[in-house]
Amino acid sequence: MTEFFQAWLALYQDPMFLKFPLATLALSVGSFLVIALPWTLLAWIDPKWAKPYKIQSKPFQVAKYFWPNVARITLNSLMMFLVLVLVWPILSLSNIHTGPIPSWYVWVFQIVFFLIIDDFLFYWMHRYMHENKWVLRHIHSVHHRIKNTCALDGNYFHWVEFVLIGSLAMLGPILLGCHLYVLYAWIIIRNIEAADGHAGYDFPWNPLRFLPLYDGPVYHDFHHARFKGNYAGALHYVDKFYGTYIKEYLEYKKNHSYPDNDQRQINQPEIR
Repeated sequence: MTEFFQAWLALYQDPMFLKFPLATLALSVGSFLVIALPWTLLAWIDPKWAKPYKIQSKPFQVAKYFWPNVARITLNSLMMFLVLVLVWPILSLSNIHTGPIPSWYVWVFQIVFFLIIDDFLFYWMHRYMHENKWVLRHIHSVHHRIKNTCALDGNYFHWVEFVLIGSLAMLGPILLGCHLYVLYAWIIIRNIEAADGHAGYDFPWNPLRFLPLYDGPVYHDFHHARFKGNYAGALHYVDKFYGTYIKEYLEYKKNHSYPDNDQRQINQPEIR
């Protein structure tokens, strides 16, 4: 029994325990806040010059949900930390490594692979959370309390959903056994998307708009406003394939590149 305990304790003395799960969690939370807080401040101020680019004409809910957001991020980070501690004996068996840094094309291939598999699995998890009434009522409805999102809302989840989303993001890196730095880059990219997708503004100069198959905050904003449809994360091709696009989103894309503020208004349904 003593030998087993010593072997178990030795796992947590491995430098990779700090570099892999703990540093990844810290990088995830930190990168999200760095991106989300300036966007959230803009939504809080909601200056006149930015109003024509608001996706919805309704007021942002920043003041109402800022501190609940901070509480959620704190709780979710703590729960994720506890889960990572518990599963480290299994994670330690993965091939995530600190060996020679791979060539640039390996970075590109692996991150694209992570994005595709993460988005596909997120689509089905997200869709299931809407179709299963118990899960919707007790877990996913937390995220949908906010109808007109700002960037900080990108991590406003029930802790169970937060852990599940984080687990999906880790699946690709674990499958490929990527370099630790590639994992770090992917986690930063994933959190940029989470913040940008909830920003609430459709600025034409947003550089992320030029990424293939990505449509910025507009795509996910319609999900919060209309509730059913647009289930994918960053790459909405999955909704196209399975016929779950929101009709109003398609009309918006077809008829308005950057419509005036009064043309953007979306009547938001209540969650029942």
